[in-house]
Amino acid sequence: MRTTLEVHNRFGEIRSSGPLPGGRGSVFTANTRRAKPSRDREGAVGGPDPRQSPGRLSAPTLALLLAAAPLGAAELKPATAEAFEQYIRATEKTLEERREFLWCDESAERARRARQGEVVVEPAGEKAERKIRDGVVHDWAGCVFIPGATLDRTLTLVQDYDRHKQVYRPEVTDSKLLSRNGDDFRVYLRLLKKKVITVELATEHDVRYFRLDAARARSRSYSTRIAEVENAGKPGERTEPPGTGHGFLWRLDSYWRFLQRDGGVWVECEAVSLTRDVPAGLGWLIEPIIRNLPRESLANTLRATRAALEKPNARP
Repeated sequence: MRTTLEVHNRFGEIRSSGPLPGGRGSVFTANTRRAKPSRDREGAVGGPDPRQSPGRLSAPTLALLLAAAPLGAAELKPATAEAFEQYIRATEKTLEERREFLWCDESAERARRARQGEVVVEPAGEKAERKIRDGVVHDWAGCVFIPGATLDRTLTLVQDYDRHKQVYRPEVTDSKLLSRNGDDFRVYLRLLKKKVITVELATEHDVRYFRLDAARARSRSYSTRIAEVENAGKPGERTEPPGTGHGFLWRLDSYWRFLQRDGGVWVECEAVSLTRDVPAGLGWLIEPIIRNLPRESLANTLRATRAALEKPNARP
């Protein structure tokens, strides 16, 4: 059986499993021992380093275990949803009170790495995950510097939702602008994530952009609906009611900032998502999936945005 998620966003910015603008996907690695986080070649903090995990499972073995694991249904409870909303309200208050416009400017080391071409992704706070009642909140921040880009070109790219299926493929398999009213967008994205298991997300997003001045802009996005789909693309495809299913993604909110400076554009995003809690006794198997997907989605979205703007024939 192929498990798919159908996600619909509440405010409107791209969250891929993005964050938006863009999408997210790759191969999960589960380890029987805890290992130190590794960095990918562009500097994003990754999952357990296979070289440090002699007890790791092979991908085929993990796939069989995932198929056989008694995950059961994971229903989103009202108390869990409310706890997430409280976290979001606190996050937005923190963003409003932040002195620096960019998260990247709060650390000289972070900014240096981004200027050198890394896609920098780190926990937005002290920890990337926070357990709440019957769920887990994931909060990651990332930034990338794009030399030679302009703010106008960047906003044109991320707001051209009909082209996201080209810009952010293979993770975005379909995309379309549903409606627009000034700086408010309703967007549909079909996201594909492929690791040991395949997860597909049909998503809708309400995105709002704020142009602050000639050099600065920001946007925000909230999920409005998330429904899990089984057997995606097959005759037996069916969509579960929102808040039911396996619970790999229940909410997804993101906050984007754009700054033209230093001969290019700084793009950064804080992505906050909600998933089920790890089932008792299956943490070693399920936790790598639940923990790694939000970080990888954010890194992939930032990387694809930079690649699109670096192309010589990128649209103005």
